Amino acid sequence: MTDFVLVHGAWHGAWCWKHVQASLCAAGHRVFAVTLSGVGERAHLGPQGISLATHVQDVAAVIEAEELRDAVLVGHSYAGMVITGVADRLAAALSRPLACLVYLDAVVPRPGESWSSTHDAQTQRDRRAAIARAGVIAPPADLSSFGLVGEARDWVARHLTPQPGGVYDAPLQFDAARVASLRRIFIDCHAPALATIATSRERVRTEPGWSVVSIATGHDPMASAPQALARALLELA
Repeated sequence: MTDFVLVHGAWHGAWCWKHVQASLCAAGHRVFAVTLSGVGERAHLGPQGISLATHVQDVAAVIEAEELRDAVLVGHSYAGMVITGVADRLAAALSRPLACLVYLDAVVPRPGESWSSTHDAQTQRDRRAAIARAGVIAPPADLSSFGLVGEARDWVARHLTPQPGGVYDAPLQFDAARVASLRRIFIDCHAPALATIATSRERVRTEPGWSVVSIATGHDPMASAPQALARALLELA
């Protein structure tokens, strides 16, 4: 039995893992799907005062409270920032809380970088302007860039909530060697490839210590290819 901790990306919530979670549980594993503060069913908590550190605490608190050891920690998209911070924090405090890190089409940060660091200049301007106006980043209006169509697109669109703006430019300081001591897997969802993940795709193919798995689907495989994603995660177990 493997413990999976699933952390969604921007605008999502634990709801997005519904189909993947069912497959993992049916295979005999335990699954802890975390909703980050300020989004999903916790949207009422934000956005004031919510930072990247808040989200790291959200996930670390679940691992600590459940006394998990050798868990597979999965972070989607923006949550690559979050799981990196969690890994750095818990490796120093607990004995082997994590077996590996899975970056699901996710941001792969370097020390001192923020979520915004890997975005192009126009994306940065647009998102900072939205934060200045409302304190949040609204969900994308067009989900075709996520490779979502039909019922999957409609399901995701119904549930997306604004992302707290305080996480966008928050730098993440961490011990790169400590994080790199863990097994790290990048799941590349490349059909279509989301432009804001391009920097991460390059890093995991040029920096040492990475395993790369490809799934021929878009940026939200939890909705567009849940069975393929579940199979990939089960192979890790």
